[in-house]
Amino acid sequence: MTDTDDEVPRRTVTIPDRIELPRLLDFYDLQDADHTRIHEFYDRLREGSLSTTQCADCGELHFPPRVVCPECTSDDLEYVSLPHEGTLHAFSTVRGSPIGMDTPFGTGVVDLDGVDVQLSARIDGAEYDDLAIGDPVSLVITEIDGPTDQQRVFYRFEPQGDNE
Repeated sequence: MTDTDDEVPRRTVTIPDRIELPRLLDFYDLQDADHTRIHEFYDRLREGSLSTTQCADCGELHFPPRVVCPECTSDDLEYVSLPHEGTLHAFSTVRGSPIGMDTPFGTGVVDLDGVDVQLSARIDGAEYDDLAIGDPVSLVITEIDGPTDQQRVFYRFEPQGDNE
């Protein structure tokens, strides 16, 4: 499992500040070591690498990252890089959001290339009618501009060839 040699596109999204008690409704984690034990996942994502944990004892690969292996209960986990490309396994459109996100937007399940990892993600850069199961997609790192002083990131995917 290696990172691609291509630079991963980056975008910035803004979380609306018009919501009362925004931190309670903000579903993006605080991403530093003081707030999460998987901060290395976010550190690596910030650096342009999608990663997850793999158990050093039984070899099981986990997504999302874990602090204890669900297979053998070992805490001897190491971070490994994941591919930045995958295939769209399923998709839908979100048409309404209780927290003020701009809708509609696409969401889907992505099978990452070459590894046994399937993850859910927002699918940017295409309308529902433009997507099909089996479409190749690529990672986009999204900077989260919101109600905290932390620099936060998350991942999304977009159809290949549609990078800005």
